[in-house]
Amino acid sequence: MSDNDKDDIVRLDKKSERRSIEAASKLSSKLIYEVIRRDGEEELERTTRSLIWSGIAAGIMISFSVLGEAIFRTYLPDAPWRYLVENLGYSLGFLLVILGRMQLFTENTISTVLPFMVKPTFSMFGCVARLWAIVLAANVVGAFAIAALYAHTSAIPAELLPAITSLSEHAVGMPAGESFMRAIPAGILVAAIVWMLPQSESSAFMVILTFTWLIAAGDFTHVVAGSVEMAFLLLRGELGIMNAIFGFFLPVLAGNIVGGTAIFALLAWGQVKDEFISDASEREN
Repeated sequence: MSDNDKDDIVRLDKKSERRSIEAASKLSSKLIYEVIRRDGEEELERTTRSLIWSGIAAGIMISFSVLGEAIFRTYLPDAPWRYLVENLGYSLGFLLVILGRMQLFTENTISTVLPFMVKPTFSMFGCVARLWAIVLAANVVGAFAIAALYAHTSAIPAELLPAITSLSEHAVGMPAGESFMRAIPAGILVAAIVWMLPQSESSAFMVILTFTWLIAAGDFTHVVAGSVEMAFLLLRGELGIMNAIFGFFLPVLAGNIVGGTAIFALLAWGQVKDEFISDASEREN
């Protein structure tokens, strides 16, 4: 073997080693931000019809969080450890929605806000507001549709209804101020899931399972999953419309937005702001 051949082999080995290191290295905050920002821009460009159907699907599928909890609560023995196990059921709806790439409002409190932070124009603000309004409304429509199925048909076993009722009463029975405060950690955790997914594709299932379980185990409030419980009680005549809107829905909505946008998204932007400004300056020069 000639010296040139040996040099070529050494260069190939080093190149292969560099690729391995790059593949194994963690994504920087800026790269994670960029991945989520581009995803957010794609979502902002989706048609109204697409957003509506995806949002309705998410509102329906998130109901399996309530159903999963109810199944565990119904069939597990009444023991101190049951609470921690039954809350694993809460993750089922989120796994369906997030891995199924459906439009969930609380995910959009970070993903569609990151493009706005890079380009804070009135036009971009309008795009974000449009998507938020469409997705939230569609999520609620889906929640009411599936709640009607649960409340007024034999689609689910009758023995699950007491557990669903109990879970729903607890979720919407908090004072408005407490519902708001409990919604802030939930907003932060959902935003954190969105932030972690770009570098945890192989473990996405466990990331979603762990942190949505924490939402349930921590007794935090989520506006879309909670809308299923709210709708269930409303349709059964066990909750008044004013209490539903002002005691649960609006406080939890505000808390989720504060947690996902005002706290997590701003913290994420703070990590990368200087780098984006520096890159913009270099391009101008």
